[in-house]
Amino acid sequence: MSMYSLHECPPVTPERMEELHAKYLRERDRRIKKDFNDQYVPADGKWKDIYEVDPYTPVAPREPITGETDVVILGAGYCGMMVAIQLKKAGISNFYNVDHGGNFGGTWYWNRYPGIQCDNDSLVYMPLLEETDYMPSKKFADGYEIHDHCQKIADTFELRDNALFHTLINSLVWDEKLSRWHVGTNRGDDIKARFVVLAMGPLNKPKLPGIPGINDFKGKIFHTARWDYDYTGGEWRNPALTKLADKKVAIIGTGATAVQVVPYLAKHAGQTYVIQRTPSTIDLRNNQPIDPDWYKSQKPGWQQERIANFHHAAMERLAPKEPDLVVDIWTEISRNVNAELEAEGWPDISPEEFVKRRTLWDYRVMERLRDRCNVVKDPATAEALKPYYRYLCKRPASNDDFYPAFNQDNVTLIDVAETQGVERLTEKGFVHNGVEYEIDCLILASGYEVTNDLDRRWGIDTIQGANGLSIYDYWRDGYQTFQGMTANNFPNMFFTGFTQAAANASNSKTFVDQGFHIGYIASEALKRGAVRVEPSAGAQDAYIKHLRSIAVDNSEYTNECTPSYFNNEGDTKKKRSIFGEPWGEGYYAFEAMLKKWRDEGELKGLTLTTAQEVEPAE
Repeated sequence: MSMYSLHECPPVTPERMEELHAKYLRERDRRIKKDFNDQYVPADGKWKDIYEVDPYTPVAPREPITGETDVVILGAGYCGMMVAIQLKKAGISNFYNVDHGGNFGGTWYWNRYPGIQCDNDSLVYMPLLEETDYMPSKKFADGYEIHDHCQKIADTFELRDNALFHTLINSLVWDEKLSRWHVGTNRGDDIKARFVVLAMGPLNKPKLPGIPGINDFKGKIFHTARWDYDYTGGEWRNPALTKLADKKVAIIGTGATAVQVVPYLAKHAGQTYVIQRTPSTIDLRNNQPIDPDWYKSQKPGWQQERIANFHHAAMERLAPKEPDLVVDIWTEISRNVNAELEAEGWPDISPEEFVKRRTLWDYRVMERLRDRCNVVKDPATAEALKPYYRYLCKRPASNDDFYPAFNQDNVTLIDVAETQGVERLTEKGFVHNGVEYEIDCLILASGYEVTNDLDRRWGIDTIQGANGLSIYDYWRDGYQTFQGMTANNFPNMFFTGFTQAAANASNSKTFVDQGFHIGYIASEALKRGAVRVEPSAGAQDAYIKHLRSIAVDNSEYTNECTPSYFNNEGDTKKKRSIFGEPWGEGYYAFEAMLKKWRDEGELKGLTLTTAQEVEPAE
């Protein structure tokens, strides 16, 4: 009996693969817009006021801070929290987590839309489960459960005294004389920080679709990142949207968020229009509770083993006889490839043969996922909902109720692939193919600023390093870092996320490991009496040269994908990707390289400046 649990996937002949490949390209081409990312507009003007106001927690008054601290961390979501915890473990307790929200949680603080759940295995995604002695309730945890676990993390590691909530950083300026960063905020602060860590995460700023007439619509309009339960009825932990019973509602988007929202609109709204440019892949969710007996039986270290297993299956390659511990849409292709190899007695195949087999299973799994759409009774709607692209061209989703919703009389799919979006908004609704659809409410499930230029994504007016150099100018044509976390000309500043580091299938794992490495460098600098630490230009250049020498060229794959934030909305000329420039040898090879570097204890490549008299800050 095979160790791998399989779905039945339709066979795909070479002729069918060729036919599908051609269709994938045609479907991509009719969705690419000439303005690429610029089809979305920033949440500025009247929108800025809306999205910078916290509807959940009252703002507590406080006096401006003008003193010193060792570290300022930009962000109090998973990324900022993981950095803070690792700093404390490294012996640094004098720091601030600065966040524009009213509590810990980041995207899990702001996003409270109906149906919100993590679409990754909770045992992988939710960090520090062993350290906090916490068992998630089910495989895909609800958003409020993840938010509550963030509070448990904050309390377990005593982070609250270090938090500055409802605070937006608007300037970071390096002071050469003091060897400090001046951290300016909207609360009048001028904090002098030895170190600064940018830990905002990739989902910190909503973006809006640039639809003509978006300011003309007189009805209710909001983004899913700021769900308005006062208008819809219900509340975060019980999203019964009773006030929509007599309302006509439209939602723009069919990505991961909209897939979760649409079933709730279908259940409660008088009429729901689902406006789709590109359909998602949507597998069955089959969300099951975590078995407490199984959970108690796990041995110490089990979570890191599960995270590694998920990373192998979702992003790299399962080893021969390595079980798939996660068993969901993210791991299906690797699971199927290994089942095939197991049946053949584990032959020793070349990397090229592995890619060939994986590609075949990619096409087979996508055929299976398209077949799921046939639960929709209207053939035209079912066909429009079918995703024609390679697996991972868009973020995979799973939901048991999304497709059945289209069998309801009050749910209508508006497919705008041919027109590349809604024609325009009017005072009363939206126009598609010359027809005006009157609506009461427009919901924007249009995502976040994850691939636009950094100044637009980060929203910080000024980040000025040594000699007045702006990070936005320095990185205008691409990242320049050492180990993905430090940069020449930006002393005592650390970066997190996808820059020139390794990409992990679980973001929270990335944040934990980056926090550990940053904590090591900062603590070593303090121990050695350094007032300034940054990579030398030579070390940085050498790192980038090596990084690019081992890079894996996925451009053919991504360029053939349907437009999404994974490929800069189809902009093949843009250099910067959401995943930055990942370490081509894989995540754990990158971690091994960093560990070896730390174990050597030389801080090789970094320049430490010591024995400098620093004037005390006021």
